[in-house]
Amino acid sequence: MNHLKVIKSSFTTAAGRPWLLAVGLGGAVVFGAQAQGQPGKGKARGTIQDAEIEIVKDRVNTLPEATRNFEKIKLAPPPKPTRQVTYTYPDFRLPATRLNPSVQVLTVAQEELEPLTGNYVKLGLGNYGSVYGRAHLHSTRNDQYSYGLDVRHNSSSTGPVDGKNSGASLTSAAATGEYYMGTAALGLALDFARDLYHFYGYDRSKLTTEPSADDIKQTFTRFGARAYARNRATDAALQYEVGVGFKRFGDRYGVGENNFLVGGKVGYALSETSRLTLDAQGSFISEQQPLGLVGQTIDQSRTRNFFQATPAYELTGKTGLSLTLGATLGYSSDTLRGVGKGMINPAVRLGYAVVPEKFQLYAGLGGAIQRVTRYDLSQENPWLAPGQTLADTHAGPTVYGGFTATPVSGLELAARGTFGRSRNLYFYQNALADTSKFNLVYDSTAINVVNVHAEALYSAGEKVRVGVKADYNHYGVKGLAQAYGRPAFLGTLYGTYNASDKLLLGANFYYYSANYGIGYVLSPTMPQPAPRTAVDRQTNAVIDLSLRADYRLTPKFSVFAMGNNLTGRRYQRYLNYQSQGVNVVGGLTYAF
Repeated sequence: MNHLKVIKSSFTTAAGRPWLLAVGLGGAVVFGAQAQGQPGKGKARGTIQDAEIEIVKDRVNTLPEATRNFEKIKLAPPPKPTRQVTYTYPDFRLPATRLNPSVQVLTVAQEELEPLTGNYVKLGLGNYGSVYGRAHLHSTRNDQYSYGLDVRHNSSSTGPVDGKNSGASLTSAAATGEYYMGTAALGLALDFARDLYHFYGYDRSKLTTEPSADDIKQTFTRFGARAYARNRATDAALQYEVGVGFKRFGDRYGVGENNFLVGGKVGYALSETSRLTLDAQGSFISEQQPLGLVGQTIDQSRTRNFFQATPAYELTGKTGLSLTLGATLGYSSDTLRGVGKGMINPAVRLGYAVVPEKFQLYAGLGGAIQRVTRYDLSQENPWLAPGQTLADTHAGPTVYGGFTATPVSGLELAARGTFGRSRNLYFYQNALADTSKFNLVYDSTAINVVNVHAEALYSAGEKVRVGVKADYNHYGVKGLAQAYGRPAFLGTLYGTYNASDKLLLGANFYYYSANYGIGYVLSPTMPQPAPRTAVDRQTNAVIDLSLRADYRLTPKFSVFAMGNNLTGRRYQRYLNYQSQGVNVVGGLTYAF
């Protein structure tokens, strides 16, 4: 047996040793091959002779010491999102009748976000001969333009008093559109509405025959148009929205109102913490009242001009302080009860973020002229007698203070208290000639007005949303015996609940405290005809519960049901006008 011994040394030995190893191994292979190839040696051809190879490994591999980094990798935190909670303080009103669904029309959310327009059509029927319909149409998402159309109809052929004599119908359409030009947007908005009501607040005991529905009918027609331009770049130094508009109002008695509007809001950033702002509005009304209204002997026309502007300087400090310094300058041509045409009020606001984005306090001084139009009053009280004398309300000076808070995720709180003085604040009083109609009445002097507002909103993702709003109002009337037509307390509780992917539930609960109207009784004296004496009469409180449910049958079809005034309480929002009882409407929704 041949013996070959190979010693494998480290790389620290002579450089030639590896070559010697290679030559030796190669020689051994050649030697074996020659031995096999020589004849006559007594060895079988093609066999491999026994050989032993011994490899001795004494090499130690050494690696250089690695540099170890014990410092943890630091990732920059994501930018903190700017979260600004906007609180509104609307003068929310219960619909005069139970026609308007107190719960907003809600569509069941799709299971996944699809490139759909969110368009849908609804149709429903209910008791009192109710017909409910709505169509919501809007353009698809794009960067060039957007447009939309919202059409609504709600009617009841009969009502709570004498069948058709208390029926009502509300129809409206609103179209909007915007065209985008870089950082600017040009917009147009059109509105149209036609409402039909009846003066059914008559005293049946004093009537010899029941009035016909046509004799006590009232209709309102409203049209509005507005064109505007605004800035879309939120980071631009100059922010603006300016526009012009026109509103037209008319009723069945020939009363008309044309209102030309101008207005805009402009803000210019001086630095990251300060800016200048200007908020201005103008309204120029021409109104007509035909012969025969409120003792008129000739047709009357009247112009009412209004302009108001608030320039201000705003400063936001890094310590949480914010300051607004400005003034509100207003002008109204109305001269009812000797109120001056001009008005100047401070526009000062001081805020402090006690806990940034969690708890903010604010207080200020303000005041303004509040524009009053027939266009708006017809939606607040549809039983207003035609031929009224309107006047703008001078509210101010006003002191206010409050807070906003987000103590935990999903919960938002806000409260505000206001004290001010007002002139020409209107109230609703039943007319002497016909108590089913209301006149606008004003106190003879300035009155104190106190408002305390509070609201809370809780949202748990898209599953639950619950909110409550409450207002307490005090009107320190002097010339009037009561704050006619204005309740002291208004509250509402609302909520929605996504019970499942297919079922959405909603609820509204209203409570309005009792308010006052006027009744008239015959005087005990004997002159003929006997005079009537005004007597204050109190309405009952508004307690109204409404529920709604939407259930999706397929991705495109769903059914809905809503019940209004489910407590069955026959309340009166305005004196002599009884509400509908339990009203239930059900129908079908088609989404596309």
